[in-house]
Amino acid sequence: MDSAPRPIISIRNITRSFTAGSETVTPLRDVDLDIWPGEMVAIIGQSGSGKSTLMNIMGCLDRPTSGDYHFDGRDVSQLEPDTQAELRRERFGFIFQRYQLLGDLDAVGNVEVPAIYAGIPRDIRRKRARDLLTRLGLESRLDHKPSELSGGQQQRVSVARALMNGGEVILADEPTGALDSKSSAELIELLLDLNRQGHTIIMVTHDPKVAAHAHRTIEISDGKILSDSGYKSLAAAPRQSPDAKPSRFAALSRLSEALNMALIAMMAHRIRSFLTMLGIIIGIASVVLVVALGTGSQQKVLENISSLGTNTITIRAGSGFGRRDADRIETLVPSDADALALADYAKGVSPAVSSSATARHGSAEATVQINGVVNDYFDAHSYLTVAGTLFDADDVATRTQAAIIDEDTRDTFFDDGVDPLGQVLHLGQVPVRIIGVVRSSGASFGPESLNVWMPYTTVMSRVSGQGYLSSIEVQVANGFETDAAQAQISALLLSRHGVTDFFTQNSDSIRETLSATTQTMTLLVGVIAVISLAVGGIGVMNIMLVSVTERTKEIGVRIAIGARRMDIVSQFLIESVLVCLIGGVLGIAFAWGSGTLAATLSDSVRISFSTLSIVAAFLSSTLIGITFGFLPARSAARLDPVVALSRE
Repeated sequence: MDSAPRPIISIRNITRSFTAGSETVTPLRDVDLDIWPGEMVAIIGQSGSGKSTLMNIMGCLDRPTSGDYHFDGRDVSQLEPDTQAELRRERFGFIFQRYQLLGDLDAVGNVEVPAIYAGIPRDIRRKRARDLLTRLGLESRLDHKPSELSGGQQQRVSVARALMNGGEVILADEPTGALDSKSSAELIELLLDLNRQGHTIIMVTHDPKVAAHAHRTIEISDGKILSDSGYKSLAAAPRQSPDAKPSRFAALSRLSEALNMALIAMMAHRIRSFLTMLGIIIGIASVVLVVALGTGSQQKVLENISSLGTNTITIRAGSGFGRRDADRIETLVPSDADALALADYAKGVSPAVSSSATARHGSAEATVQINGVVNDYFDAHSYLTVAGTLFDADDVATRTQAAIIDEDTRDTFFDDGVDPLGQVLHLGQVPVRIIGVVRSSGASFGPESLNVWMPYTTVMSRVSGQGYLSSIEVQVANGFETDAAQAQISALLLSRHGVTDFFTQNSDSIRETLSATTQTMTLLVGVIAVISLAVGGIGVMNIMLVSVTERTKEIGVRIAIGARRMDIVSQFLIESVLVCLIGGVLGIAFAWGSGTLAATLSDSVRISFSTLSIVAAFLSSTLIGITFGFLPARSAARLDPVVALSRE
């Protein structure tokens, strides 16, 4: 044998076995083999002889169970997965029997994928991909996807991809197996030409006619080499390596390309992507709407409390709200109100009684709420006089049968254009004359009702006949603390009554109670919304896991042509994050649109969107994408390339 340079591939005692069910299968047994630079070698044998397993080991797609494999002097078994990926990317080119092109990319896009993982700048790799395809006679099919190409054309694209990063060693697995005789002859001639240019060609085939074109033939059977025609020294032309060097920003470039590939994959499967987003859209919209509704409701409650009057203390009979006999407790009397009015802390005192009756005017009849008050009541509760006047202290003292109504009562008993002032309204058997109309402040926490206000003395003597008050409202003067005034009121009434048969409540405590209640309800509903968001995230993870299963062969191709584990993780993780981000944006838009529509259609709905909640929702969708996308992405990156490539 002539003297030769160091073999580029050196295999010693390679054995490969694996478990299939309860049996152990050994496709390779103690194989020794050397391949020298510039050779064109054909490995032949029947199906199941072990030739494809041998090629997979040589191409770093599979690991031997035992034995040594050195590539250009490097012990491959000692290399990390990413280093092996670099070896596949920089030194090998793969030509597969079934082409293994990526269906979502056109011819140029398929050819440039190895250069993407090598970090070659976009403009340089695109030009090289076009030049390679043009050299292979595909200049008119550059923008065609695999489904638009014939078998021979697809195989030429596969050859161009193998040469993209140089293809020092080209591994061709049954390269003519899926081609007609004409395309097969053209491909063989192409491989011979590449060999003359300095590429080392290793073909796996079962066709003796294809093997006859090689300079060296190795026959394998039952996992062992039966014959080897031997190395022949050849005057092969030196192989030209691509001039392109990785960009200084190669990592950033790969990340950008991963984003682009994720977008292409999403656009290719629009319905699946949208259904994946749906859970995120519903979850994000729910969270944003719940927060906005809770914030709006809280603002409305606080506004209503403010309209009831600030620094106001209300005194009621009994021990607290909810007692069944509250209406029959007769502990508060007008003299209590007179005593409170003399205190320094009292800016104003409004005794109040309440009753209800059937009101009639002409043919109109309805049940109304009768409120016995003093004229200070309207200022304390921010009522606006829209017609007529309010009653004064003389009206209270003389028990005048004067009445003030709200706009709802006016609209109920009087037709449009009819002036209610001076009209007589019958409250049961008591006639009263209307002297004013006020506009409701909207500060109501109970059911809506028709309201009539009269001097409390008139109500007590002529309507209800009661000698006690329903409540007393005290406006605290400026300069006095509400809590201190409340304590003094309790002390005064205790000294008058001898027992604590009353309770007090100030506007601040109402505000705090209702705010706390609103926040609690918002939190509870928010928790439900967050649960729906988590369910949406789990849905994303499930769909992405299904996507990994569906795209197993694509992942295998990417790994075979040099993708690092991080490249695969990046692509699938970015795809997951994009799904969640777009779903988050759509969820926010849906929440804003539906909330605005609801507020427009109903005055009782208050929606208040906050920048913080929207930003939090956006960040939540990103976090969900990362959290629930990592497992599928890692699962994809850890796929065995040999198993992935064989998946149908």
